[in-house]
Amino acid sequence: MKKILGLVVSLTVISGVCAAVLAYVNALTAGPIREVAAKNEAEAVRRVMPPGVKEIVDLDGGVFAGKDGSGAVVGYAAKGMSGEGYGGDIELMVGFGPDRKTLVCYETLLATETPGLGMKLNAPEFKGQFGGKDGSSLKVVKDGGSIEAITSATITSRAVCKAIEAAQAKVASVR
Repeated sequence: MKKILGLVVSLTVISGVCAAVLAYVNALTAGPIREVAAKNEAEAVRRVMPPGVKEIVDLDGGVFAGKDGSGAVVGYAAKGMSGEGYGGDIELMVGFGPDRKTLVCYETLLATETPGLGMKLNAPEFKGQFGGKDGSSLKVVKDGGSIEAITSATITSRAVCKAIEAAQAKVASVR
């Protein structure tokens, strides 16, 4: 009995020390991780804007407007998310033209899809087919749309379409 009690106390102390170390490391890294994520998001906003943007303004709720040198809005950007990816959430930064519907391009912020299959959502062959399309009505060919799904990754392709639609809905809702 003494032996078991000694083991329980030892494991409790070891677990407590490990938990304290993990909490300390988390406290140290939480701020820098947030800063890097914010920087990556800001860079993604700039990359998805149409050409000619000189200034980016945060409108509301994560919707950004890109203005040219004269102050006229030439594009919009917003984050879109779909929880229906094969590997989990897919989060995109999506750029739209001044009409708030026409898709410019997207940048992936978060995706944990299958390497070599679903992660082809970043391939130029897949991304390139979205430019100039209406972001509110995207579907893969299997579902009656015009987007060619990634081979063996239809679930990922559908999730990308839904994330883009979510971003377009955000842009459309801000005045």
